Amino acid sequence: MRSVHFTAESTTDGVVERDFTVGEIPGVLWSPVSGPDRAPLVLLGHGGGTHKRWPAMTGRARLLVTRCGFHVACVDAPGHGDRPRTPHDEREIAALYRAREAGEPEGPIVVRYNAHLADRAVREWRATLDALQELPEIGADGPVGYFGLNMATAIGVPLTAAEPRITAAVFGQHWPDALAETARRITVPVEFALQWDDEHIPREAGLALFDAFASKEKTLHANAGGHKELPRFEAESAVRFFARHLTRQPSA
Repeated sequence: MRSVHFTAESTTDGVVERDFTVGEIPGVLWSPVSGPDRAPLVLLGHGGGTHKRWPAMTGRARLLVTRCGFHVACVDAPGHGDRPRTPHDEREIAALYRAREAGEPEGPIVVRYNAHLADRAVREWRATLDALQELPEIGADGPVGYFGLNMATAIGVPLTAAEPRITAAVFGQHWPDALAETARRITVPVEFALQWDDEHIPREAGLALFDAFASKEKTLHANAGGHKELPRFEAESAVRFFARHLTRQPSA
């Protein structure tokens, strides 16, 4: 099993931020400066075309650390951030741009490409989780959550279905096409976000994916607005969700 190799460290406003690699997988681990010997871990997935240090990732991670005392890890998905693109990546991205310029639906290309990325990313996330749980401040017996929207939902749904260590998940903003069957195997608590006026994902598609989860406890958050107009308060809601399910104590 590969171990976590830390390459840089900084501290800001009570949050320790450490760059790491697990084999060839680059990531960031955010942790509280001080706290209990061990704390829950949240795996944070980024959206398509972004990376592990995208402002939304940093903001969500810092909320989870400062409000709950959790550890939060985000890694670059294949072909994103510090990871090189393959010829397949380049072809799919070019196809997406052509569809966008022609005013054609992007969904079929995104669904296909995200499913391809998930085939690799699920294995990588599981290897990363193995390595992170070797750290004394995380440990192998602590609760684990997953938080990821858009492309990170395409990765997170099969990951959560395959990974029994994940006990709560926040998903949203994706089509059900390649995910619905897998979502039916997920029974952990789920919070799901969709945009009611999403110009790419019809609301019926988002509702179908939400409906597919077999979780006895699942909550739908539907907000007015387009695909990129998800309210920032949904991050606060995700923090409260993980506080309930990873610690059974409400956040401050």
